[in-house]
Amino acid sequence: MGAGKSSVGKRVAKALGVPFTDTDRVIVREHGPIPGIFSDRGEPAFRALEADAVRTALGTGGVIAVGGGAVTHAATREALSCARIVLLTVSPEAVAERIAGSDRPLLANGGIDAWQTIMDERAATYAELAHVVVDTSRRPMSRVVDEVVTWLRSDSNAPTTEGAP
Repeated sequence: MGAGKSSVGKRVAKALGVPFTDTDRVIVREHGPIPGIFSDRGEPAFRALEADAVRTALGTGGVIAVGGGAVTHAATREALSCARIVLLTVSPEAVAERIAGSDRPLLANGGIDAWQTIMDERAATYAELAHVVVDTSRRPMSRVVDEVVTWLRSDSNAPTTEGAP
C-alpha cells in the first residue's frame, strides 16, 4: 500500500506500449467503492472479487497493478505464478506522507502502525513472489519507471510460456 503501483504501472505500460490495468479500479467500476465492499460484504468477499479481476487482467496482458493484499488469496497467488512480478517497496517514512488521509479499509484504525503490521505480515509472501524489487521511497518516478522497463525488456526476463503476461 502506498508504494506507487498505479502511478508506476501506468507509466511502465505507456513506455512499453501495452495495456495497463489497475485491479482496484476495475473492482470499483464493477462493484462500487472498496471501503463499502469491506464494510458490507467483508474482506473475504473483496478478495474473491479481486482474484477474479486479477485473472481477467492476466488474460488481457500488459502491465497490471494489483492491490497489496491480493497475494493473501491463494487463487490470486496461483494466477500470478505465470507473471513477471515487480515488487515496489517504500519506507515507512515515505509512505506516511502518501497514506495520510487515506480511506483504505485496512488502515482506517491505525494509520502507519497498521501499515507496518500489514507489511510485516505479508513480507515473506511478497519476497516469495517477486522477481525483482524496486524501492520507490525517495526516488524520482522517472527513475523507478526506467528501472522497471529496463528489467522487463532484458532478455533474461523473457517469458518462458507463449503468451504469458
